[in-house]
Amino acid sequence: MDFDPDGPVVDLTEDVAAVFASDGPLASAIPDFEPREAQRQMAAAVSESLGDGGVLLAEAGTGTGKTLAYLVPAILSRRRVLVSTGTKNLQEQIVQKDLPVLAEAIDRPFTATVMKGRANYLCLHRFQALKTGGLPRQQRLGGFGGRGNEVDERILLPIIDGWARATDTGDRAELKDLPEDLPLWSEIAASAENCLGRECPQFNDCFVTRMRQRAAESDLVIVNHHLLFADAAVRQGAYGEVIPDCDAAVLDEAHQLEDVATQYFGVTVSNYRAEDLARDAERMLARWPDPDRREPALRIVERIRDRAERLFARLEPPRRGAGDERARVTPEALTDAQEPGRALIGSLEGLEAAIQLLKDLPPETTPPPGALDDLLAVGARSGSLRVDLTLLLNASDPDYVFFLETRGRGIFFRAAPIDVSAIVRELLFDRMRTTVLTSATLTVDGAFGYIRDRLGIRGAAEIRLASEFDFERQTVLYLPPRMPDPRSAEFAGAAGRQVIEILRRTRGRAFVLFTSYATLRAVQAMAEMALDYPILVQGTMPRSLLLKRFRETPHSVLLATSSFWQGVDVVGEALSCVIIDKLPFASPGEPVTAARIEAIRARGGEPFDEYQVPLAILALRQGLGRLIRHRSDRGVLTVLDPRLRTKGYGRRFLASLPPAPVVHELDAVSAFLAADLV
Repeated sequence: MDFDPDGPVVDLTEDVAAVFASDGPLASAIPDFEPREAQRQMAAAVSESLGDGGVLLAEAGTGTGKTLAYLVPAILSRRRVLVSTGTKNLQEQIVQKDLPVLAEAIDRPFTATVMKGRANYLCLHRFQALKTGGLPRQQRLGGFGGRGNEVDERILLPIIDGWARATDTGDRAELKDLPEDLPLWSEIAASAENCLGRECPQFNDCFVTRMRQRAAESDLVIVNHHLLFADAAVRQGAYGEVIPDCDAAVLDEAHQLEDVATQYFGVTVSNYRAEDLARDAERMLARWPDPDRREPALRIVERIRDRAERLFARLEPPRRGAGDERARVTPEALTDAQEPGRALIGSLEGLEAAIQLLKDLPPETTPPPGALDDLLAVGARSGSLRVDLTLLLNASDPDYVFFLETRGRGIFFRAAPIDVSAIVRELLFDRMRTTVLTSATLTVDGAFGYIRDRLGIRGAAEIRLASEFDFERQTVLYLPPRMPDPRSAEFAGAAGRQVIEILRRTRGRAFVLFTSYATLRAVQAMAEMALDYPILVQGTMPRSLLLKRFRETPHSVLLATSSFWQGVDVVGEALSCVIIDKLPFASPGEPVTAARIEAIRARGGEPFDEYQVPLAILALRQGLGRLIRHRSDRGVLTVLDPRLRTKGYGRRFLASLPPAPVVHELDAVSAFLAADLV
């Protein structure tokens, strides 16, 4: 496509309406197509926004068909449109399901390219080095060692090699059976830290290069929010761009934007990052042909490893339990970490200088192809780590909250922006002529004020579209009549007893979603003793495999926490109940939440009403939204938290939920499940 951001604006109204007509092209292309008034209204609003410019906030309830409602105007607009989704799964759905239908239905050719983060793509340069022994044998798998990885190499390398020769994209998603957490992939992925850029001998054939070239020639560029903000961060630093210029963007699952922006405009240094740098530096130095010249650099690498170990031993906070934990830090709390931190900074600076010396003193024998470029990339990573660590050890920027996070064996030292609204407005909304933000959950108390404030949206058109589903007939909302305070020691036991009784009536077929691992474990122990249904638990296997098992195993029950509250679709009888234990308030002790509460209070606001309740309402709506995904679905929604009925703010939560009949007795649940949907 010849993209002209200043080209004439096309009036899309009539063309878009014709596509969605009862006798239109979509009706011909989609079996059992049903015209939906909400879908037509949203498509019209998107069309108007693409014509007039500005920001559109579009809340579209489940069943609206919002994806087609924005894709059709985007295709007909004759402009390059960026579509950003909350998950890679939705990216795949758009490309594999929606766009083929539209290509058949719409009499206008268009092109589309999916862009994902670099780590999803194979690096041809690193893969070739691995295959040919360009990396030392004992270190090929990144220091993980052990017999298991030798088996991985022997079995998986030929599979990956055959795929690499045939694939057009290099996207690891094509390798359906590749384990999600395979250590080998991190060794051969096209991550930014390892990229040589134009100096790479494989640059022209690089899958990332080719992806960007295709995107620059496409009508639709389909990314996810993580890549969207990675691109914004790159542009902020004046290092070019990842995504080609577009003057219109549609941001689906827009309720996630603040969280993702917070991640991408923060800074993180971890023991893993330090070890990865040391490991790669050793590996690249081992390829250098002059032992005498590389030995000083190798000694520095060993000091980096030792000093990083000392630093993270000082940083590691006391662990209160087995789960992930976060603890806020101040400059005073970092006193003991300053000496090993400064020592590590000095060693990182020394590695940069040692690598520069190798560059300036040509080797007596010719190094392998790409060896110098690989070393220079390591030097750049050392410099980046040094800069980030310096910022974190100061811990004094008032616009950031500084905290430590422990996750498994990982210790992560982080800084996160307290308020991302100005960043998002400057780097996203102000850069686009048109921005459409859509989700099933954008409003609180019937208004868009919360999302406007959090994302810095000054002016916007708005449209709210109710769900196409008949919640009064398809669901009931069960609120137990007597439950202890969720903060009491008695709550977990009472929750477990309620879950067991509900699951007996639904015959399993349920998601039980928790706000904490502690309650999950307590309920799990009780349910496994009392029920014969298959019980699947988050953390026992990868998320995608858990969902596959749930869909395929009759009467199964999935116990999970936050990552399953959104972006999960199970259609049909396999999921007939969603139970939520507590109102999903973010912990006021969580560092980012605490800092935002303090910031709102400092400006004279009321953080509970302005921030904590709205955030929890959106999360609750997302969690309960897992149940009804199709007109034929039916089932039971349950919230065990008594505060829905006993607290004044509970009315705000109830008013935001689907209009399902509320029942308080288990017999009413049984009666609903026994009735035929007519």
